[in-house]
Amino acid sequence: MQYTRLGRTDLYVSTVAFGTWAFGGDWGPVQVDDGKAAIRRALDLGINFFDTARAYGFGASEQMLGDALRPEIKAHRNEVVLATKGGLRRHGDSTVRDSSPASLREGLEASLRALGTDVIDLYQIHWPDPRTPFEETAIALDAFVREGKIRYVGVSNFDASQMASFEATRKVDALQPPYHLFRRDIEDSILPYTLRHGIGVLIYGPLAHGVLAGKYTRQTVFPAGDWRSKSPVFQGETLRRNLDVVAELERFAERREFPVSQVPIAWTLAHPAVDVAIVGARTASQIEQSVPAADIHLATADLAQIERIVSTAVPVGGPAPETV
Repeated sequence: MQYTRLGRTDLYVSTVAFGTWAFGGDWGPVQVDDGKAAIRRALDLGINFFDTARAYGFGASEQMLGDALRPEIKAHRNEVVLATKGGLRRHGDSTVRDSSPASLREGLEASLRALGTDVIDLYQIHWPDPRTPFEETAIALDAFVREGKIRYVGVSNFDASQMASFEATRKVDALQPPYHLFRRDIEDSILPYTLRHGIGVLIYGPLAHGVLAGKYTRQTVFPAGDWRSKSPVFQGETLRRNLDVVAELERFAERREFPVSQVPIAWTLAHPAVDVAIVGARTASQIEQSVPAADIHLATADLAQIERIVSTAVPVGGPAPETV
């Protein structure tokens, strides 16, 4: 496992982080024992950075993570780096963006209880809230830092202009954006902004939510409870063309004697602005397959060949909280 400093913080983290979105229920039924075993296996493999969110099951994912890491949280807190996200809340049967100070306060206290910790290392705004001025959100988060309840402030799914507006009041310590071989829009302005401003970057979705893992076919059907069953990214011509790209990436990986699923993870980490790739896993075997990507060095020639392979891919987007 490789380790790095996250931006300009004093957090030294594994370059592969464990993501827990699947434990909130948006990806179908959750097997709690398997999930906890995957988290413990991640620790064994050298992962010390774990990312979750209040909105992942509104406490379910945080609770599972906290339970799985209870020995470390209680007795060896400095051995794990915990990141979670707030700024989304339930409204009836819907999820809405709310980064108002009162809502953030309520969400933070709930996250602390669910994780079973006194402090969260990185607290992130999950999505920009168009109804709350960034100044109000930044002031609230800075107060949480001064109270000792969070150590660093991050944002997720923000563009460069939104980060700049936020930073008029308080520095952004880290950004969590989506990034993978089929979704590269952050390369234009967002990653250059983070490089210039010393903002740590932990990307999510390096496997394109499973497509780049090499396990899906044109016949794959997702269960009704899985958000991917409703996404055009996993249907029709988009899926067909991108699976053709994955097949060529498999041939590339075979010649180098590592699984195709490790290629896109290593590719994201090759970008100079990216510190960490967040990888989800429901089982211990899944995280075992992903972790070695941290040690893969893609040479300039490799990166050029990957660019050629993905030149025919269909660029895709992803879900928003209102659509999951």
